[in-house]
Amino acid sequence: MTHQPPLASAASAPRPGPQTAAAAFDTWHTARRTGAPLIARLYVEAMGERYPYEVAANSSCDWPLLGLLVTRLQMTPGQLLVDAGCGTGGVGLWLARALSARLVGIDVSAAALQQATARAAGFVPTDHADFRVAQLEATGLPDGCAHAIVCIDALSFATDRTAALRELGRVLAPGGRLALTRAARRDADPDFEDHARAAGLVLEHIDERPHEPVTWERLFRLWIRHADALTHELGEAEAQNMLASATRRLPSLPGRRAVLLTLRRPMATPVVAAAAATMTALGHPDGGRGPDERTEQ
Repeated sequence: MTHQPPLASAASAPRPGPQTAAAAFDTWHTARRTGAPLIARLYVEAMGERYPYEVAANSSCDWPLLGLLVTRLQMTPGQLLVDAGCGTGGVGLWLARALSARLVGIDVSAAALQQATARAAGFVPTDHADFRVAQLEATGLPDGCAHAIVCIDALSFATDRTAALRELGRVLAPGGRLALTRAARRDADPDFEDHARAAGLVLEHIDERPHEPVTWERLFRLWIRHADALTHELGEAEAQNMLASATRRLPSLPGRRAVLLTLRRPMATPVVAAAAATMTALGHPDGGRGPDERTEQ
């Protein structure tokens, strides 16, 4: 449930359990760090001027998406932002700095969270970011604690997407917003409003992301073109995972529709709505688990 690593998306393969997924993502993020110069260069080439260097995400996050997130979340300084499926933390940390927010990032990969923790000081004060191992379906966060949640290229890796969306809705404070990326075939007609209602949320916006399929197509073709270099820097197994995923996914990209959904939790009574404002411990080193303290998978 991190930002779009290539090794976990085989359409024909059974969806891995939490332990298997965590190990796969640990392997991916460790390899990504080892081969970072090459992989980062290929992301830059694929995105061009839309590439946000500081974020360095393993995802489709670009400047247009960051701008949409700032606009759609409508946060005020000091509020709590949750980055669900945060990976190495770039998106959440960038937004926390831009919005003067406190941040909690969750992910199944302890290796990714170690990198996120190391990066945090470059974005926000040390007591403003906390990262912890957790699943989207079981975040371990209190009811209504988050003023806003982002989930970028991560929901598709949940074992149960409906349960994950309900869990994020539970964590969201009344009046708060969840912004998440989704994709579907252009000839499909997904009922995003129905999905939102099932999680107790209201669909506010659907923003089209026309550059996203093109970005993935360029990136996958670059991986294939630089197969030898990837193998040299990442090792045979990880490079083959990437190349197999690129080859498998390329044919579906011309028919892909990518969107950013903004969902809002309806307002409730002032007593319930005040829950998020009392969660001062979240985002503080004394108020949460470190990235090496695993929750039950």
